[in-house]
Amino acid sequence: MNDLYVLYRGPLASCNYDCPYCPFAKKVDPPDLLRADRADLERFVGWVTATTDRRLSILFTPWGEGLTRSWYRDAVVRLSHQPHVARVAIQTNLAARTGWLADANPQVAALWTTYHPGQVTRERFLARCRELDTLGIRYSVGVVGFPEHHAEAVALREALSPGVYLWINAAEGHVYTSEEETLWTALDPLFGDSVRPHPSLGRPCHAGETAISVLGDGTVRRCHFIKTPIGNLYDGSWRAGLQPRDCTNSRCDCHIGYVHLKPLNLRDVYADGLLERIPGLRPGKSLLQIQQRPPVSDRQA
Repeated sequence: MNDLYVLYRGPLASCNYDCPYCPFAKKVDPPDLLRADRADLERFVGWVTATTDRRLSILFTPWGEGLTRSWYRDAVVRLSHQPHVARVAIQTNLAARTGWLADANPQVAALWTTYHPGQVTRERFLARCRELDTLGIRYSVGVVGFPEHHAEAVALREALSPGVYLWINAAEGHVYTSEEETLWTALDPLFGDSVRPHPSLGRPCHAGETAISVLGDGTVRRCHFIKTPIGNLYDGSWRAGLQPRDCTNSRCDCHIGYVHLKPLNLRDVYADGLLERIPGLRPGKSLLQIQQRPPVSDRQA
């Protein structure tokens, strides 16, 4: 069965946090937009359920916080029980309750979580993580690598279960000294993939071939960062739109984009944890060994 990674983003843009670095902080969506977002998501879930000739892996990447909305929780649970869905994951700040995940298939459902110091106490965030541990739900935890967040990130790493991967996103606009990069890499051996934008123009990418980005109205793009449509889910034109492609952007600096660049070989690094950002460690291989793979310039396209 052919594998297809699908990143879905509906019109939802509201969030319960007001992070100073986020343009969607504390945004409130009007009722008509929420109704439209719910209808769009339910239509998408219907498409996933009916599209059984592909093995699908779904990542919800809402601009806002999705898990405070019942329809996103329902979608994760429902899709986790579809036999042709290999993974369903969502990016979340983990502010919402987690008990609903008891109804999900823990072999399929997963969370990409982010800890935001200043928006929630470390103790409250860690309590949510312990709930996920009890439920047996796969999850990663991330922090934006601002200098003022480093002490919190260290404390978080010490308190998390040893098997939980802690990733660090390079802060937009911050130039890291070699000393800073070393400090963050001690927490996340894969930080080097985030700290420098990846040259991508003309480089082959899985996006548009075995990975797509979908908007609420069904518009299919190769990825979130190239706006040209390649088809639509609901008229079937997405099928003809899938083909090998080289990137048309000069660089790629977001994980959900560059993870699909073929020269980086990051699908081998993350394996079945690709969507929830959990490295797939094979027997006898450590994150340190993954970190020591050849630099991007030395990897073959």
